[in-house]
Amino acid sequence: MERLKNKLKNRQLRKNRIRSVVSGSSERPRLSVFISNTHVSAQIIDDTTHATLVAVSTVGNKKATGTMTEKATAVGVEIAKKAVAKKITKVAFDRSGRKYHGRVKALADAARQNGLEF
Repeated sequence: MERLKNKLKNRQLRKNRIRSVVSGSSERPRLSVFISNTHVSAQIIDDTTHATLVAVSTVGNKKATGTMTEKATAVGVEIAKKAVAKKITKVAFDRSGRKYHGRVKALADAARQNGLEF
């Protein structure tokens, strides 16, 4: 149990360290990624106005099936399409304390291939 507490504490420290540097503006909003055990969600946030501009999640989405990496790829494609429709092309990527590997990398690559720059 202590191992799990340390794991969560270390992830929170990494998240805080990243958020101290990564901030979204109106020219370059922040793409924030959240991955739970069963779902993937992503938001594009303007931190100056504290507003969510675009949000996509697998929660309640019947199309989102397959492995978690496939779900992350689908979310990346969908968030990029919605962002380009709202004329958002440049974002700052916030991985929320997770390693840039596996699911996070799949989401980022899918978003890049569909029009987002970061």
